[in-house]
Amino acid sequence: MASGKKNTVGIVTDLVRPITDELGLDLWDVRFEKEGSIWYLRVFLDKEEGVNIDDCENVSRRLSPILDEVDPIAQSYTLEVSSPGIGRDLRRPEHFDAFLGADIHVRLIRPVNGERDFIGQLISYEDGKVTLRLDDDLEMTAGMDETAFVRLYEEIDMGGLK
Repeated sequence: MASGKKNTVGIVTDLVRPITDELGLDLWDVRFEKEGSIWYLRVFLDKEEGVNIDDCENVSRRLSPILDEVDPIAQSYTLEVSSPGIGRDLRRPEHFDAFLGADIHVRLIRPVNGERDFIGQLISYEDGKVTLRLDDDLEMTAGMDETAFVRLYEEIDMGGLK
């Protein structure tokens, strides 16, 4: 930012990172978003062996009083601390680096040839552009500004349920 002033996500990231570092957790993402009339401050944690409820509780219990003291958010909000999950959003360069070669789901904002959803292997991420190899061995590149989301793709067997 030109002014050097951090936004809410930047401030909260700075507040939570020492906690996650001390607890041996990776800070996957921080989001401050509105759904309906409610604001949510979402902190996503990760670790190699997987995040459990105790990890989330430990971060939440330590972060909550710091947020109350620093008071970086003017309006009321709900704090959520969780794992990014199997179908986690890939948003930052380090996310893409960690999952090169993995299957991803890209949803475009505007359809291309009538299609918005593409599933393929993550080939690269450079300069805000994601490239994936589709089933027919074609490569597709899309700018992040053209996507609604980019997520890890994991086909889940629902035991015959759809």
